[in-house]
Amino acid sequence: QVQLRESGPGLLKPSQTLSCVASGDGLDYYAVGWFRQAPGKEREEVSCISSNGEYTTFTSSVKGRFTISRDENTVYLQMNSLKPEDTGVYYCATVSLYISGSDRECRPPAQWGQGTQVTVSS
Repeated sequence: QVQLRESGPGLLKPSQTLSCVASGDGLDYYAVGWFRQAPGKEREEVSCISSNGEYTTFTSSVKGRFTISRDENTVYLQMNSLKPEDTGVYYCATVSLYISGSDRECRPPAQWGQGTQVTVSS
């Protein structure tokens, strides 16, 4: 079992990076995803990365602006050209990432942590 914890500055500059750090067990055998939830909105997938880092997914609204990467125990979400609509609570979690040819599907977990607040002001 692995426990993940998100961290970030809260109020972000135009470019910032969030970290998802594993305690106890490492993340070598887990695909990991970042999700976010804005007030009054449903939680949505932002980006997922496979266990070996080879495969990634991005929602269309962040594609070209965000980058996901990982090392043994940490998954990073680098966020560039931040917009007010990026505001929300961000969560990281282990996921199931299904790959078939060029198709990618990232299945969210059943349980979530408390997340980390990201606020981008105009």
